[in-house]
This record gives sequence, C-alpha cells and structure tokens, in this order.
Amino acid sequence: QVQLVESGGGLVQPGGSLRLSCAASGSFFRLSIMRWYRRAPGRERELVAGITSGGTTNYADSVKGRFTISRDNAKNTVYLQMNSLKPEDTDVYYCNGYIVTDLGRPPYEYWGQGTQVTVSS
Repeated sequence: QVQLVESGGGLVQPGGSLRLSCAASGSFFRLSIMRWYRRAPGRERELVAGITSGGTTNYADSVKGRFTISRDNAKNTVYLQMNSLKPEDTDVYYCNGYIVTDLGRPPYEYWGQGTQVTVSS
C-alpha cells in the first residue's frame, strides 16, 4: 500500500516561513510528477506547485517568488518551502503524486491526508 504523508504544517505569523514535507512510503518503483495543492473549506482546490521527475517546476501566480518546490528522489520526499507567508495562504495543503507501482502500467495517482497551514498574527 503506497501512502503519501505530509508534515510541517502549523501556525506562523505573516512574513514567516514553513517547510512542508511529503514522504512516500510503501512498495513502488519511483515517483513521477509531484504536486502540492491547497483548499480551504468552501473554496476550490488550487494547484500551488508541481515538479517533474527531472526537476522542472511550475507555480501558481499567487506563490511565485515566495514558494519553492523541490524533491529528494533518494528519500522519496517532496518539499514545499514557503516564505513571506500571508494570511491568504491559510489553507489545508495536500500532497499529490503519480507513482509507478507497476513497470508495465502508467503511474497511479495518490493523495496525502493534508496538513493545515495557518498564517495569523
């Protein structure tokens, strides 16, 4: 059973920083494209950032210049470094990934359980 487990969320003051981690566990061959989403209750899910297996990244306009997505393939972990946090960044952040569990099949999509980020003074 493959799982994505997020950590690193919490309460931070405006202007502060947090680093989220998403660790993949279980039986699989490799991680493919990995993404971070966020969604507050009553709002649409928003793609925050993505990173390919080769390291190509993309970001939502709202976080460009403040957030950085990275990955450590040896540790099967993806990170989201969040700097200059704003109250509007308050959300539940979800890790999403396509993971190769069978070399003869396309990668499957998995979601983490989410981690709360609250930006408030």
